[in-house]
Amino acid sequence: MRSALREIPMRLSTGGYILHAGWGKWRGSQQQADGVHGMAAAAFPVLDGISPATFLKALGAAEIGLGAALLSPFVSNKLAGAALTGFTGSLLALYLRTPALHKPRSIWPTPAGTAVSKDVWMLGIGLGLLAD
Repeated sequence: MRSALREIPMRLSTGGYILHAGWGKWRGSQQQADGVHGMAAAAFPVLDGISPATFLKALGAAEIGLGAALLSPFVSNKLAGAALTGFTGSLLALYLRTPALHKPRSIWPTPAGTAVSKDVWMLGIGLGLLAD
């Protein structure tokens, strides 16, 4: 029981944050869609073939689903941790593939990359849930 209680704050904080971010993307504007899609497509050229509005809706739906899974007591820590680790891995890959977000030949962020680089804490939470 102690193990389950220990994970509640991690799952509530990350799940609530990701769910809220997904809801914002789900209701996002065309300007937001263009910006998010442009950054993602620059890092992952395969995304060029998807329209910005469709990409933003799909990303929002994925974040809503992930946030709901983290908040749900019926989803195991291993499954929630695997999903969070995979999602965060893609965010960190975007960070590393976007030169303007980190200093040259370094993992340390530029001022523009600080917001994305901080997603590393979600990777730690995901791996912690997997390890439990």
